[in-house]
Amino acid sequence: MGSCCFTGHRDIPVAALPALRERLNDCLYTLIDEGIYCFRAGGARGFDRIAAEQVLEMRQRFDFVRLELILPCHGQTRGWPEDDQRAYRRIMAEADRAVFLQERYTDGCMQRRNLQLLAGADVCVAYQTHPGGGTAFTVAHARQQGLRIINLATEV
Repeated sequence: MGSCCFTGHRDIPVAALPALRERLNDCLYTLIDEGIYCFRAGGARGFDRIAAEQVLEMRQRFDFVRLELILPCHGQTRGWPEDDQRAYRRIMAEADRAVFLQERYTDGCMQRRNLQLLAGADVCVAYQTHPGGGTAFTVAHARQQGLRIINLATEV
């Protein structure tokens, strides 16, 4: 069974969401056809949430698809809007597995989460529109590890 991880920006323009969801849906079908059945997300707002929700939808069609959450720490949702917290709780309840890497937030815990997402992955599906931040960090490490990278921000 192959594995895919997701990385992407938290802030995605509302106007970009329909096309992004369509590209992600097409990408998931393709990956499933290729034998990728395990999908790993980091539990953040934005692209992580969208990807996790799409995987859960796919799991309704393909019962062998798995969603694993690799989470940086307990309390990740502190300060989030209530609708994002509700979505997080729903995704947690429906995920096949959730792993918290540490108890509390510390400097570097998000980067550790990102590196753990890459561990054992065959493919990294990203939504990267600019060269800085955690998404760029993760994509750069995925590239160094020889993972296949699919950037949905640039895919046609």
